[in-house]
Amino acid sequence: MRPSGRQPDEMRAVTLERNVAPKAEGSCLVTFGRTKVFVTASVETTLPSWRRGSGLGWVTAEYGMLPRATDSRNRREAAAGKQTGRTQEIQRLIGRALRAVVDMQALGENQITIDCDVLEADGGTRTASITGAYVALVEAIRWLEERKLTKGVVLRDSVAAISCGIYRGAPVLDLDYLEDVEAHTDANFVLTGGGKFVEIQGTAEQVPFSRDELNSLMTLAEKGIGELTAIQQAVLA
Repeated sequence: MRPSGRQPDEMRAVTLERNVAPKAEGSCLVTFGRTKVFVTASVETTLPSWRRGSGLGWVTAEYGMLPRATDSRNRREAAAGKQTGRTQEIQRLIGRALRAVVDMQALGENQITIDCDVLEADGGTRTASITGAYVALVEAIRWLEERKLTKGVVLRDSVAAISCGIYRGAPVLDLDYLEDVEAHTDANFVLTGGGKFVEIQGTAEQVPFSRDELNSLMTLAEKGIGELTAIQQAVLA
């Protein structure tokens, strides 16, 4: 029995709310159970120096956890003077996931910066961030299209992410915090709406996992991504 009472292939309640930051070109409040992430997408006309004059756009991301996103207060990374390795790794993952479905030539020489701020953390903050970031990205691209600042169809596909793991000997979908800290295997899957894999991150925390267990996790991930894709499509319709 999972702590939440969910079935092994059952996700937490997921909601995606658009336009929660009217001043941003795109925004989304994403909720995976008790995990909540506030996402904004900002259109910028200034590209990194190495990208200027190429005719190509750029999509990048930043990620952070607010001080009381967890049970005890975490010090702001800005106050510490540097980002942790975990923060850098997650924001690079978010950027890679979004760039995988964007035609940079069609985007033109525009940059879209995604900011993901974790309001409450209960497991799966990176997967929630990617799933909500796609919605904010779509809104920002629509903003550019309305002003005829793009050069064709920018998005190749949708993208979403989900966590899976081996919890008490069984493969389960969408780990919350209580499961994550006890899981023998923890994996994150990033897939397109068309079912193609963008990234797989898998770690054996205690006991190495088998190929059969990996296949079981991949099957759960495909199911979860299918559900998330349907939610994204509904909210963006």
